[in-house]
Amino acid sequence: MDDEEGPRQSLRIVFKDDYNILLADNGNKAIELMKQHSVDAAVLDIRMSGMSGVELLGKLKGINPAVEVIMLTAYETIETARQALRLGACDYLTKPFDISTMRAAIANAMERHLVSEEINTNNQKLHELQEELHNQKLQEEIVRTKGEIYASVIHDINGPLTIISGFIEIINQHISSATTLEGGGLELVKDRLARITRQVNNCIEISQRYLSFLRNRSTERAPIGTNQILSDLGELLKVHPSAHKNELIIHSLKEDLFAEINGTDLIQILLNLTINALQCSPDPHRVEIYGLRLTQPLVLPQFHDGPESQFVNREGLHNVAPLLAVSVQDNGPGISPDVVPKIFQPFFTTKTANKGTGLGLAIVHRFVKEGKGAIHLQTKVGKGTTFTVYLPAHDFSVKK
Repeated sequence: MDDEEGPRQSLRIVFKDDYNILLADNGNKAIELMKQHSVDAAVLDIRMSGMSGVELLGKLKGINPAVEVIMLTAYETIETARQALRLGACDYLTKPFDISTMRAAIANAMERHLVSEEINTNNQKLHELQEELHNQKLQEEIVRTKGEIYASVIHDINGPLTIISGFIEIINQHISSATTLEGGGLELVKDRLARITRQVNNCIEISQRYLSFLRNRSTERAPIGTNQILSDLGELLKVHPSAHKNELIIHSLKEDLFAEINGTDLIQILLNLTINALQCSPDPHRVEIYGLRLTQPLVLPQFHDGPESQFVNREGLHNVAPLLAVSVQDNGPGISPDVVPKIFQPFFTTKTANKGTGLGLAIVHRFVKEGKGAIHLQTKVGKGTTFTVYLPAHDFSVKK
């Protein structure tokens, strides 16, 4: 593009056998040609009537950022050269131009354009590949999450089913040889049937909770007193096989309060922690559960992660009093320092094959996180382990 006929025709003659040449005698015409054709390189005169070459450079780059531009002028100034280079010119020649210099400048511009196009093509392919990988990872994550949910359902329902099985065994022992049921025998069967019904309802609640999670629906948080939860926990564990040879002590809270979490979730948290504690050693040992009403927020800096301690969901904790603190403590073998950082990972287990799924603590972690609570693990090899769950709570007199 040049408003003088001589330079335009000179370039046509020099490059007619090498390239497809487009000529323009003003800026507006050059812009129209750029919009209508795929232009690889442009030679622009800087000083022209109307639109200057530097102004045109900016407009051409706006239409096609990949175009390589050579500036041409008979009145060279340092500031003009700097401005052209800032706008993306690849070269700067003076009039009258030398043929060999112009050929070298055009060849360099075409090579730069080719490299730029290859880079853009590769970037596009890389972007498409990244999108494909992202979609693949997303699909894998969906499958993995659903797999964890299904496994969690099986894991959580397995507890109530074990208890149901124990109750049925007791009933069978009482009625297997009896022709009639009277007095204490009849009352025992009625009591066990009532407990079985409660456990079946618990299984239904668990399945409904997970179905709601899969459908992205929030589960209603019906408040229930913590002491009632602890009482139910004791009932559930009476016939659990892991409790038979061990000592299980459950203390009620001196000041009862509502935990701001679904009651079924809380009982599952405590069931998983307690059963883990009962199964931490094959030797008889003691498991103790106790709760406390905290009237002040936790001082979080005092909780440190280390080989014998871990505080989970520090950032997600709704640290506003009152808080419920429930601890599950055992005097078993403790947890080795190399295991502590992995303890809440899904499917991680220290139990032998077919003895554990590695989901119990992962489920506890998820429920506590959803309830805006936190977990503090304290352990010492040879001394035992304590899991303390902190949850937002409110008093019975306060309605929320």
